Amino acid sequence: MSQITKRALEQSLKNLLLKKPLTKITINDIAEDCGINRMTFYYHFKDIYDLVEWACLEDARAALEEKKTYATWQEGFLQIFEAVRANKPFIMNVYRCVHQEQVEQVERYLRPLVDHLLLDVINEEAAGMTVRDEDKAFIARVYSYVFIGLMLDWIKDDMQQDPKELVGRLATLIKGNIAQGLQRFSVQPII
Repeated sequence: MSQITKRALEQSLKNLLLKKPLTKITINDIAEDCGINRMTFYYHFKDIYDLVEWACLEDARAALEEKKTYATWQEGFLQIFEAVRANKPFIMNVYRCVHQEQVEQVERYLRPLVDHLLLDVINEEAAGMTVRDEDKAFIARVYSYVFIGLMLDWIKDDMQQDPKELVGRLATLIKGNIAQGLQRFSVQPII
């Protein structure tokens, strides 16, 4: 029941964002649109920004589901772009209204998802190599910064560029580099 209520609150927020900016929406507005009382809202979220972060995180998690291998990472990234584009009025309204701290907070919530996807790809590529976990995490973090930076720039530019082109260019840049990076960090076994 909890997920159903959270999804209903998310939909109410998205409905309201089509009519007015985030800064003009109150918890009362969301509760009224959703047909619940304010306390039910507070049972699930501490404030509107908490709801926004949860919605972004859930959309990204759904987009990345089952897309965590070397063969499918591009599809996972493309699905994140498509999920963002499908929610363009919501994303653009939030992006324009939130303070820099909230943008950084949304980025902070996206980072573990992207890092996890990349870490799965890196672990697959590292099969047969001896690479420390912290080195794998470092490589994942570097590529995560690249992807999230591209995503934020794409949003800032009103989602003008074709996501397939962006992900394709990223794939061209990355192709073979993960394996090469892993080899550079690989520790040779002592015989």
